[in-house]
Amino acid sequence: MEKIKVVCPHCGAVNAIPKKDQYSKANCGQCKASLLATKPINLDEAAFNNQVANSDIPVIVDFWAEWCGPCKMMAPAFEQTAAQYPLKLRFAKLDTEAQQSVAARFAIRSIPTTIAFKNNKEIDRVSGALSAEQLKQWVSQFI
Repeated sequence: MEKIKVVCPHCGAVNAIPKKDQYSKANCGQCKASLLATKPINLDEAAFNNQVANSDIPVIVDFWAEWCGPCKMMAPAFEQTAAQYPLKLRFAKLDTEAQQSVAARFAIRSIPTTIAFKNNKEIDRVSGALSAEQLKQWVSQFI
């Protein structure tokens, strides 16, 4: 059976799980928490590197900042969209003020900027706030 690598959103452990169309249950081998968690995870530089480098599922990262009005407007849509893709996509948020080196590495010039990563590479990006429908339409191409 084909396996995929999934990084636990709770402890960061890399798990190899059977690839399926749908999952009713999948728990981390290390912390035993559910790998089906869909709440966007907050990333620091180490967690960002771990998620992007070690996940076989695409990682969708919202680059944002606390002072950014459009970022705050998009946050509920990002969370709502994330809930629809357990173990299909991993949604994460990176505060560009707190993690300036990561923001600089990806030349984030305006926020919010949302970047899709797969196989440790950027595969697409979109700048500006998106509605839940726009976000869903954009991320559906990565599944």
